[in-house]
Amino acid sequence: MQNDFGGQRVLILGAARQGLALARYLVQHGGRVTLNDRTPADKMANAMASLKDISESVRWVMGSHPVELLNDADLVCVSGGVPLATPIVVEAQARGIPLSNDSQIFLEVTPCQVIGITGSAGKTTTTSLVGKIAVERVTESVKLQASRRVYVGGNIGLPLIARVDEMVPEDIAIMELSSFQLEIMNRSPQIAAVLNVTPNHLDRHETMAAYVAAKRRILEYQGVEDVAVLGRDDPGAWGMAGMVMGGLVSFGFGGLESGVGTYIRGNDVLYAGDDSEVWIMDISSVQLRGEHNMQNVLAACAIAAAAGIPPAAMRAGVSGFTGVMHRLEFVRRWGGADWYNDSIATAPERTIAAIRSFEEPIILLAGGRDKDLPWGDFAALVSHRVDHLVLFGEAAEKIGLAMGNYPYTRCANLKEAVQAAVHLVEPGDVVLLSPGGTSFDEFKDFEERGECFKQLVMSL
Repeated sequence: MQNDFGGQRVLILGAARQGLALARYLVQHGGRVTLNDRTPADKMANAMASLKDISESVRWVMGSHPVELLNDADLVCVSGGVPLATPIVVEAQARGIPLSNDSQIFLEVTPCQVIGITGSAGKTTTTSLVGKIAVERVTESVKLQASRRVYVGGNIGLPLIARVDEMVPEDIAIMELSSFQLEIMNRSPQIAAVLNVTPNHLDRHETMAAYVAAKRRILEYQGVEDVAVLGRDDPGAWGMAGMVMGGLVSFGFGGLESGVGTYIRGNDVLYAGDDSEVWIMDISSVQLRGEHNMQNVLAACAIAAAAGIPPAAMRAGVSGFTGVMHRLEFVRRWGGADWYNDSIATAPERTIAAIRSFEEPIILLAGGRDKDLPWGDFAALVSHRVDHLVLFGEAAEKIGLAMGNYPYTRCANLKEAVQAAVHLVEPGDVVLLSPGGTSFDEFKDFEERGECFKQLVMSL
């Protein structure tokens, strides 16, 4: 697709972050845009105001997804929050109207190298880490008069389509890609990483096979000149090795039997190239807690190596990285205990990883909205590793049933859960918000939930 949408009639489903950024881009490139969201217009004032300067070029249809909008649509762009099972999307496919989204269009028009990162867990931290490493490389390159700008976005931060017009071939874009974005995409980034694939979002994808198929699409459209980065320790990711079209770089804790990739030996993070072994860093320089974050570091270094970034930049980027908000984020010490915000944990497996990051006695706050995921492994770990379990939100009953006879405190919402923890806490404890469910029963997203938790804790 050319960077010219002159005269094209584009229907965008979903007027959140991705839809708004795409609408602005398309209008600037000649598109005739209809923005459609099922949210009533009186609740969309901020969204509509954000496009006030191009309001004459955007038609808004709010409150539902009327199928009649397809009658004059040449292209339908589906935001990540809109399921493909939505009747208007099903009808668009039946009529043969092409589907796309902001990430797909970005890959079609960007002039620069793109690193795409997906996985069931760890993709936000890994994407942020790779961005930090790439910035360190740029800082080093300035001295050599070979600067490259670094853009980080996609499923996190600003949609990259919002900045594509300022990109040049020498730049590098690092994008997090979710299964919701990938499931309709037919283009892959030059460097594509799959960190892990474990049960997640089964309320949306319905089957594990459909979820895996969505993740695989990040690799499906690569060519022989491209590079795939896969986690060796995860069967879901490593099972995709057979479909790699170009180069393959792997990462994992154990040593490499063949190929190239990152690993740990003793206290060292190492990279094995085609004919040499390169020391990257001592693990003591990693400031992130938990085995899962060590996997993220190994992944970030493998991705950086695939992009030709030297070990010095990897060391500088990793050693200066203390994490991102809402991911095992230290909030404060109160009542003699350390309080942590891990609101990003929207699946049981993420909560399991968070629990394993601590040796101290844990008061765990879990719940939210379930995604039709299994809670058996969560229950097994909690029953022998967590001192007090506080459940809140819509998923509380389902999690409680999985816990069997293990005692827990049940609360209606996050505020009550924090107050319950206040009465349970003892010096030396860790109070951990790591829900295992989504935030949509009480909040608009995990970030709002995390901010609420931090405010509640800071007000103690």
